[in-house]
Amino acid sequence: MHSSLPIVNRQCAMIAPQRRGENVLEYFVTGATGFIGRRLVRRLLARRGAIVHFLVRDASPERLDALYAFWGVDRARAVPVEGDLTRDGLGIGERARAALQGRIRHLFHLAAVYDLAADAQRQIEVNVEGTRRVVAFAGAIGAGCLHHVSSIAAAGLYEGVFREDMFDEAEGLDHPYFATKHESEAIVRRESSVPFRIYRPGMVVGDSRTGEIDKVDGPMYFFKPLQRLRRLLPQWMPMVGIEGGRINIVPVDYVVAAMDHIARARGLDGKCFHLVDPHPLRVGEVLNVFAKAAHAPQMSIRINAALIGLIPRHIRRAALALAPVRRIRDAVMHDLGLPPDILQFVNYPTRFDSREALAALEGAGIACPRLDDYAWVLWDYWERHLDPELAIDRTLRGQVGGKIVLITGGSSGIGLAAARRVAAAGATTIICGRDPAKLEAARAAVQADGHELVTFACDLSDPADCDRFVHWLLDTFGHVDVLVNNAGRSIRRGIESTFGRFHDLERLMQLNYFGAVRLTMGLLPSMIERRSGHVVNISSIGVLTNAPRFSGYVASKAALDAWTRCAASEFADVGITFTSVAMPLVRTPMIAPTGLYRSAPTLTPEEAADLVTQAIVYKPVRIATRLGIAGEVLHALMPRVAQIVMNTSFRMFPESSAAGGAQAKVTPEQEALQQMMRGIHF
Repeated sequence: MHSSLPIVNRQCAMIAPQRRGENVLEYFVTGATGFIGRRLVRRLLARRGAIVHFLVRDASPERLDALYAFWGVDRARAVPVEGDLTRDGLGIGERARAALQGRIRHLFHLAAVYDLAADAQRQIEVNVEGTRRVVAFAGAIGAGCLHHVSSIAAAGLYEGVFREDMFDEAEGLDHPYFATKHESEAIVRRESSVPFRIYRPGMVVGDSRTGEIDKVDGPMYFFKPLQRLRRLLPQWMPMVGIEGGRINIVPVDYVVAAMDHIARARGLDGKCFHLVDPHPLRVGEVLNVFAKAAHAPQMSIRINAALIGLIPRHIRRAALALAPVRRIRDAVMHDLGLPPDILQFVNYPTRFDSREALAALEGAGIACPRLDDYAWVLWDYWERHLDPELAIDRTLRGQVGGKIVLITGGSSGIGLAAARRVAAAGATTIICGRDPAKLEAARAAVQADGHELVTFACDLSDPADCDRFVHWLLDTFGHVDVLVNNAGRSIRRGIESTFGRFHDLERLMQLNYFGAVRLTMGLLPSMIERRSGHVVNISSIGVLTNAPRFSGYVASKAALDAWTRCAASEFADVGITFTSVAMPLVRTPMIAPTGLYRSAPTLTPEEAADLVTQAIVYKPVRIATRLGIAGEVLHALMPRVAQIVMNTSFRMFPESSAAGGAQAKVTPEQEALQQMMRGIHF
């Protein structure tokens, strides 16, 4: 049987003539390799004996095999016709065209540029001129009916209800995509010599049963911001958002089923059909539906975005013409993963009447499902297959393998624990410290793990020694990819006990602030030249909680944090990132002189190293524990209450013997508070 069916090959694109009396339903499809086209072809081929000829630029076996696997047929029923939408006659030879003459009952034209960000000239060439060539081709082969797949974009930004019998009423066609979809429809209406039907799908998303979709599009642009909200806030947290116009979202399976059914119905030639949701949701409602599917916080209060319209258009345009405004807008949109053009859809003004489509589908059991019923399917598919983070290697090895990482204060504690992780991940790991013996012990320990460690003895609080270290680094390695400013010193001493020891504050600033900044500034020029680099500064939870008895230490770390925030803003556009880690109390030699800390809730150096590696892998602006954030919020909202709380802890825990205080036993109250706070910073 199959030997007698039409076959088109790459060499001659010849089609075997149909035998007299054979009743075979044959289709011709452009855009058969696209998202909608592939599924339409599969549905057409599900009809017994149907044959689909499809236009394809590259008919190589490796390209077609995936299509045949998706359709579940072979070349006998899905026949590739090599050609090009941008060439005269679709690039199909005369013999192939003659072989198709009079045999195509339905010609579906789906090929188009659907990208809002695509070049205008490209859209004109494909959407407009390509449609003109398809119309001419349909007439040349005597196709039974031309089915043109347009878009609701053909209506432009029409304000009000746009009916299926409306066309010339379209307005707001400034965007190239809107303009080309409108003009391509006009060509079909004016120039088609064969019967035609026009379909205007809404915003097409994935399959309502599987969620399957080819790329992130439409409302899926908001999935990443929703995912970020889910990570930051609990689901029950009320949010303030926007309420915009109604956007029409339809799943691809509904569009395909409706097109197939309407194409076969009698007496519908010359009509247009809106394949849309009859009950579209507003932008805020759509976002809440997907927020619910994502288990993210929902917008309990929605502000009408139409209020922006109260600002005169000329003022808005003048503001957007300013380079700083455009840059800020683009930066925010880029950070959220949103295309700039999506803003115009927030107040989308058009509603679409679909009475013709609904009448044609009556009794067929084909209806557009409610977004609420399949939103979770779309979210699940996106998170499993299309989330951009899936393409990023979020392992430590993926981020530092083969790169140069410098960790200051790496001979013990947090620095050594982090250095072991980084070295094991394949980085060229450099540590520095003041004590050569401790550095050698650290190198031997890492070497015992089967990894290498480069050491350099220097005192970062000494400007000359710091500069010497920078010169050695650049002469030896040329650059540093990741810098972890971990070296530091701390003093736990009340201000009253520091009156005669101002030099201690100067020592803190010299290492914790000036040393870290001097080293960073020494390495920044090479990072700027390479447009790449990441700086991790180990700050303190005390900066967030304003911990008493740590005024000098907190001040030095706060200064580093402030400098880091300024630097991050200056270098945000050159590929250099900064992260501040508000480190909680860690059981290291630095806190050993304070006996009260022996029963305090502290992190181990290995647990602290987890925060450092998290900073390296994800590159957030800041890492802070819940206790630190709670303290920051308390100081911001109720500063007097915060002072009382911190003063209570100040009076409850006296000076350590290292700070000149009397050696004191831990009181029951102190022990109770320590136990209550255990683990809270997690």
